Amino acid sequence: MSDPTTSGPGTSLPRRPESQGSRGFPGAVPRPEPSDGRAPAPRVEVPEPRADCTADRAGGLTFDVRLPTWRQSPLGPWDAALLLCRRGGTDPADTVRLPLTSTGAPGDPLRAALPSTVPLAEGRWKTYLALPGGEPERLLPGVNDLRSLVDRTPRENRTWLGVRIPYATARGNLSLRSWLRWPHAEVGDPRLAEFGMTFGGRLYGARLTPAAELVAEPRDGGGPPVREPVWTDPAEGGETAFTTRLRFARLAGHPVWDLWLRPGGGVDPVRLARILDDVPDKQLVVRYPAEPLAAGSPTTATPYYTRDNDLAVRVTDTASGI
Repeated sequence: MSDPTTSGPGTSLPRRPESQGSRGFPGAVPRPEPSDGRAPAPRVEVPEPRADCTADRAGGLTFDVRLPTWRQSPLGPWDAALLLCRRGGTDPADTVRLPLTSTGAPGDPLRAALPSTVPLAEGRWKTYLALPGGEPERLLPGVNDLRSLVDRTPRENRTWLGVRIPYATARGNLSLRSWLRWPHAEVGDPRLAEFGMTFGGRLYGARLTPAAELVAEPRDGGGPPVREPVWTDPAEGGETAFTTRLRFARLAGHPVWDLWLRPGGGVDPVRLARILDDVPDKQLVVRYPAEPLAAGSPTTATPYYTRDNDLAVRVTDTASGI
């Protein structure tokens, strides 16, 4: 299979028209009418193309696109493609073309591959099906096999980490959430107790030094960062596994704090995040309880994940609701 290539400048992906009326499926395509003089066949609404996604442990994805039977026909090289288009992107590199090829007999799915060796810029990518003679159309999600993404361990000999998780949008279309990071600091579930939280994690792509520390930055930029020590455990990973504790009383005065790991040794701070699994939007499914900043305090701190699955802390005055 050929390597994916980006499209040329000016690629335009028009919005797919929605079907009218209450029959059939939204956006369905009617069966074409015969051109040999016979009476046209009844118009039949059919479901739109769907893509099953399979992930491998290296971070690659395979797409098996299933078409309605009447739309299937022999295809030559580069006749069909799966297009990935980054939301809000305007550069040629924000559109990636993956050739679709037959997986066997007529009627079998068409297959496209996104290898782990192909970088995909961080963001959200829409998926489109491009067939000969037609405009690109959005794909619907099929069956996802993402078991290999759970507890994934990146290789240390790489220069970047790519994470791609397929998901269904609010409108029911297939999209990908992509991360592109290195170094990367993967965190575990925090334990809230004694007016603070303790959590561990692992650093990939760099080493922790004795000067390593946790850095909490106020998102509004209105004050100095809060710094806490980081401990390493040789039994758990030596210079890569860490544990730290953040005291919530130190977060008073600012509503939101972003958390970073500073490895030391001249390495830039690394955003603390949780992306090495199969959950694209943890903000929607992972909830942590609130903890008072101090005994009897009406102000609480709640850890949460941002839309990018980065770890942050929200501070709320429960007396005022702010």
